Amino acid sequence: MGIIRVNNIRLYAYHGCMAEEAIVGSDYRVDVCVHANLEKASLSDDLEDTVDYVRLREIVEAQMKQRAKLLEVIAKRIVEAYFAEFSELSFASVCIAKINPPIQGDVESVSVTYEKSRP
Repeated sequence: MGIIRVNNIRLYAYHGCMAEEAIVGSDYRVDVCVHANLEKASLSDDLEDTVDYVRLREIVEAQMKQRAKLLEVIAKRIVEAYFAEFSELSFASVCIAKINPPIQGDVESVSVTYEKSRP
């Protein structure tokens, strides 16, 4: 078993419950962690034998383009897309942080983490 992480994926997107968020948008940071059997790749040195972290990032970007009110919805969509595409995954975790959220007070970010294990 092994762990692949893609950290600090930076994006600009238009999520949130307030109408202005759909117009103005916000900066987001996404961190991804997946668990998979990496034994074959560790021996073959072949990209086809592992989880391609470029695809992990591409899936994040595609899902972040689809507007949602809640970060929970987006995080779940990302995790579900990972499990649909990568049969070798046993676990996936996605943390989405909204930078400088439009809430009262001096808050750097708010984040939601969604995790799932393959049954």
